[in-house]
Amino acid sequence: MRIAVIGAGFAGLGTAKVLRDFDHDVVVFEKAPDVGGVWSATRRYPGLRTQNDKGTYAFSELPMPRDYPEWPTGEQVQRYLELYVERFALAPSLRLSTEVTRAAPLADETGWAVTAGGVTEHFDHLVVANGIFSEPFIPPFKGVEVLEAAGGRILPASGFRELGDAVGRHVVVVGYGKSACDVAVETATVAATTTVVARGLLWKTPRRIGGLVNYKFLLLTRLGEGMFRYIAPTALERFLHGRGDGFRRAMIRGVQSVASRQYRLPALGLVPGGTFEDIARSTVGLVTEGFFEAVTEGRIKVVRDLTITRFLEKDGAPHAELADGSLVPSDLVVCATGFRQRVPFFDEDVRRRLTDERGNFALYRHILPHDVPNLTFAGYNSSFFSPLSAEMSAVWIASHLAGLHTVPPVEERRRAVSERLAWMEERTRGHHARGTNVIPFSMHNIDEVLDDLGLNLGATTKALQWLLPVDPGDYRRVNTKLRHRLRRTAP
Repeated sequence: MRIAVIGAGFAGLGTAKVLRDFDHDVVVFEKAPDVGGVWSATRRYPGLRTQNDKGTYAFSELPMPRDYPEWPTGEQVQRYLELYVERFALAPSLRLSTEVTRAAPLADETGWAVTAGGVTEHFDHLVVANGIFSEPFIPPFKGVEVLEAAGGRILPASGFRELGDAVGRHVVVVGYGKSACDVAVETATVAATTTVVARGLLWKTPRRIGGLVNYKFLLLTRLGEGMFRYIAPTALERFLHGRGDGFRRAMIRGVQSVASRQYRLPALGLVPGGTFEDIARSTVGLVTEGFFEAVTEGRIKVVRDLTITRFLEKDGAPHAELADGSLVPSDLVVCATGFRQRVPFFDEDVRRRLTDERGNFALYRHILPHDVPNLTFAGYNSSFFSPLSAEMSAVWIASHLAGLHTVPPVEERRRAVSERLAWMEERTRGHHARGTNVIPFSMHNIDEVLDDLGLNLGATTKALQWLLPVDPGDYRRVNTKLRHRLRRTAP
């Protein structure tokens, strides 16, 4: 087949590599001038690092370089992706600086007309890998024009690329997730003031719990995943949430207590509401090194449980007015307030057929739409192990295109997706990124994809993953096994 892939981040590159292994003619369209997606030089903010250690945040067939630090920088991750392109000779498939402006089904729905760079080409199949973090969201604040007229600036975290823009300025960072704290730590070194405005506080995981235990042994294992209740729990997970619930709760309370003491949260007035178990509701935030230390030293001020109501000018300078009426000087406002999950290249009819009545993407296995033929998605399953998750989804796509596994009838798929979306809605209180966030159930998602293909790992390896961080290299032969199966079934 001739296949178009939209996006050259982890999902797009992993998909291109897998599909080329199956002799498809693949073209990858990327609007940025480089590969990387969220790690592109066009989107990296100062201080960007991975949340995962380098051993777990990689494709199965290419570990990150040994000389990388444990938590690689954004620049190093982007370089890793360039190494991936070089290692597997993907450059001929890439069309960088080429944005897809329209993708429309052919009249008979046997393929796609893809328009990019002013040129329209036909493809047999389309893979959307544009990422669920593709379009930054800035809240519709009142008075932005007043802010800008007074000399202030407002931009998303992904648009804040030069630390020099914060020198001597009064910086306001909106949000309390990882990117917000990353940005605040960096600006606090050069800004006149740095204020974090947090609508709500989130529990965060130390990189080293108690200064000793690497968090990867807590959350990047199957045991860590099993601490939270899944829609279809395994037998051991049913025990953990049944007779073993006391042990499970004690573990979670222990981490919460250690994190509180480790960062002096009570003294700082930064103890979040709820419990540490709430991290499963949306996404897990890793503590940014130096953040709470900067708060303690007064270089970062956190305003909790408040929002910005409007921007105004006072004494000739821009200010943010908060919900309690207080004013914060605001020369530079950086919004780390999430993303919109959009597919702007599709017409309204296609977008309608991709989503449910609430606007959530209705995708079987986070890959296959119900009503749009010759279309699949890669990377619409945000997880702890995004490179591996996207790669295994690509193997599922390759198997699907080759007819090497069957999917349930469409009505059964509809019921399964509807039930999952309802569960996600309840579990995350609506913070499930339009149905694309599987955190913290990363391995469950990978298991389901590989079980469909009959290519999951053996019991011994999976048992080790209960105690040790998941090694993507354990999955390096999955693609090869599927290719062998295809050769055996070929006429």
